[in-house]
Amino acid sequence: MRVDLNSDLGESFGRYNLGLDEEVMNYITSANVATGWHAGDPLVMRKTVRLAKEKGVAVGAHPGYPDLLGFGRRYMKITYDEARNYILYQVGGALYAFVKAEGIELQHVKPHGALYNALVKEEKLARGGVIEGIADFDKNLIFVTLSGSRPAVIAEEMGVKVAHEVFADRAYNPDGTLVSRSKPGAVIEDKEEIAERVISMVKDGGVRAINGEWVELKVDTICLHGDNPKAVEIAAHIRRVLEEEGVKIVPMREVVL
Repeated sequence: MRVDLNSDLGESFGRYNLGLDEEVMNYITSANVATGWHAGDPLVMRKTVRLAKEKGVAVGAHPGYPDLLGFGRRYMKITYDEARNYILYQVGGALYAFVKAEGIELQHVKPHGALYNALVKEEKLARGGVIEGIADFDKNLIFVTLSGSRPAVIAEEMGVKVAHEVFADRAYNPDGTLVSRSKPGAVIEDKEEIAERVISMVKDGGVRAINGEWVELKVDTICLHGDNPKAVEIAAHIRRVLEEEGVKIVPMREVVL
């Protein structure tokens, strides 16, 4: 069994320091680096990419809506053409420059926040906007999306590699979507419960939804959030438990072949 551990990093900007990037980087195998629109700036992007290189962590782009004030978590109505070009701009025009400057390869693209969730519900936005934007830049990049979701199927149909993603600390609805952060129980904080859920996802192929129903999940990569006070403790615990269960932790490119 092999699985990738990813985290959303590089979300500081200007005078604002967000997340525990350097500490979390010790336990993950892939980093989703903010590309400047929901968070991040040129200095932070360069620093985060360089840090990932030093620690042997694969780098991916984490593009989102142009919504710095709302941290990219507010839905925006955009055209498919806008979505495609927003992706090209953030992935190829911003982060790729720093990846190239550090002499490493860009591994994947994981949309951020509200854009990530919108793709699950809006097939045309996924197909004609975001996925097409990724393919326009580099069809060898891995598209990271919610496990079992429609965008995963669409990407595969378009010849784009897909990483099915699950979330260690988020509750699931019976249909496989994530419970809204605005609802009680959406975010799980107990590290033992989180670890149990991760083992269930990886070894049993699913997890219990918030109402107790069983949700089947394909697991290529597990998202570990790095922006809460217990992020490092949780990341270390999850990695240790997985390795004790015989699961090999490797970068995304070694899972999605």
